[in-house]
Formats: sequence, structure tokens, C-alpha cells
Amino acid sequence: MKDVEVIQDPAVAEVTLDPVRARLLAALAEPGSATTLAAQVGLTRQKANYHLRALEQHGLVELVEERRKGNVTERILRATAASYVISPAALPAVAPEPGRVTDQLSAQWLLALAARLVREVGELITRARAARQRLASFAIDGEVRFASAADRAAFAEELGDAVKSLISKYHDTTAPGGRPHRIVVALHPSITRDADGTPISATSGTAATNPSTSTSTSTSSTQE
Repeated sequence: MKDVEVIQDPAVAEVTLDPVRARLLAALAEPGSATTLAAQVGLTRQKANYHLRALEQHGLVELVEERRKGNVTERILRATAASYVISPAALPAVAPEPGRVTDQLSAQWLLALAARLVREVGELITRARAARQRLASFAIDGEVRFASAADRAAFAEELGDAVKSLISKYHDTTAPGGRPHRIVVALHPSITRDADGTPISATSGTAATNPSTSTSTSTSSTQE
């Protein structure tokens, strides 16, 4: 079983978005049959079989073993991955593109970059698996609490300068055998939640005054 599967096929994405099939996929983190799954998700065995066939046809579940019980053969299945991510490549005509966003300080620009990251890294993972190679990548995830908006702006400026300095130091367009890599640096407010984990509206006083911000950086090879 893979840790993560990136879905790029629109037909496969459609299958996973069905609520019943999504529940079956989650349940199949551990091997199970139509009979055991039907009891878990509240379906008849026939209905569970119907949905499992659709998942298997699209490569989302795989056969682990077959068990003979009298005149019946019980098929034991398992999800092909522990979790799934739908790539923007599944909706190419309407997928966000950084080049179509004019305001590079907007959340829409950040989202377009994130979408491109998922699409490109998803494709690179597919290529690396086919070649039986490990994909070279790097990521940092952290959180910083700013005392004020001015501090946040200063941090962003210093971070940008530091990244530009590193790029200037290591970027070499003439190196024989050199390979380009994509680097993305993101800064956005953390989602604030109350004691029971419910997200607090951004319009409420608590969320509006919370200066905590999550930051992430990632690099990945642009070709495989």
C-alpha cells in the first residue's frame, strides 16, 4: 500500500468523490470483504459489492486474497493507498494557473501556486514510481506568531531577501548536467479553532486579531 496516491484521471476522481465509495476506501485501509464492509458502512452486501467493483475497476482497491467458504468465494480487498489527493490535472480546463493571476500578493495567487505544486509533484511521483526511483524533494513546515502586521510584513520581506540570496548563490544556468528545481515559499494565516476543534470564523474578533501564521517552503525537481 502506498502512503499517498495522487489522482490525475477525471474518471478516477469522480469515483472517489462519491461519499459511499469514499467511506469504503477509508475502511479498506485494512483488508476487508464486501460482507465485512457492508456491516461497517451500513449497506447491503450487494450494494457494497457494486461500489467495490467500481473502485477496483479504477485501480483504487486491489485484491489481497480469495477465501473459499463452501460454494462461495470471498474476495478480500485493500485500498491501494492510505490517502488520496486529487490533482488539478483532473480538471485541466479550469485548474488555477499562476500566470492567470495578476495580484501576486493575493490568496488566489498562493492557491494557484499550491495547485501547480500538487499537479507537478503528483506527476513526478508517478514518473519516479514507474522508474523505481526516489523523487528528490525537500519541504519545511512551521508556524510563527507575529506581534503585529508590521512584524509580519518585515518577516516576509526578510524571508524573500534570504531566498533570493540563496537562489543567486546556487543558480547556475551553465553547469553541465545541471537540473532545474521549483521552489515555492508560502505564508498564510493559521486556521483558528475553538476548544472542540470547530473553525472560528475569520469575521469573529478572535480570528481577526490572531496574528499566528503558518509558513511552508518546498522544492521539487521539475523533471523526472
